Amino acid sequence: MDASGVKVSDRGEWMQAKWRRRRGFLKIHIAVDVRTRQIVAMEVTDEGTGDGRMLVPLVTQARRRCNVARVLGDGAYDSRLNFSFLAAKGIEAGIRVRRNSSRRARGCHARKMAVMEQLGDPEAWKRRVGYGGRWMAETAFSVIKRVFGEYVMARSFSNMVREMMLKASLYNLFMSLNPATQV
Repeated sequence: MDASGVKVSDRGEWMQAKWRRRRGFLKIHIAVDVRTRQIVAMEVTDEGTGDGRMLVPLVTQARRRCNVARVLGDGAYDSRLNFSFLAAKGIEAGIRVRRNSSRRARGCHARKMAVMEQLGDPEAWKRRVGYGGRWMAETAFSVIKRVFGEYVMARSFSNMVREMMLKASLYNLFMSLNPATQV
């Protein structure tokens, strides 16, 4: 899983500087199935929402569509709450922890074990959990932005969400038509 920003309008930098108006951006949070390259969960939020806060809704949404055995995420998802949630659901956490992480449990044994393993031999951990599979989410964002543009045309937030959901649905359709992604 990962998150990326999408511009709210396609106005140029000159227009924004001239009128001193900043439109901001939407934050798109997605969970991608590593095998099929399909987007299995998606949330659209404002730019102030942190990535880590969206792990629980994304995993919950993804579990309705497929079996979730492992979650791969960058350091933005590193929190005791997220590790505890994944452990309670029986899902392996492939979340990168901070370099200066404490080796004490502080109420989350699952995070402690991840910290011990990652700080001991990070390369072995990456191979074991398949951390390189995170690029699937990056690829999904890249395809969506290249094919559909880096902005939304809608004006209201609800229509912006609908537009991004439509783009994700079309991305999934394209991936299902590609014979290289068939498992």
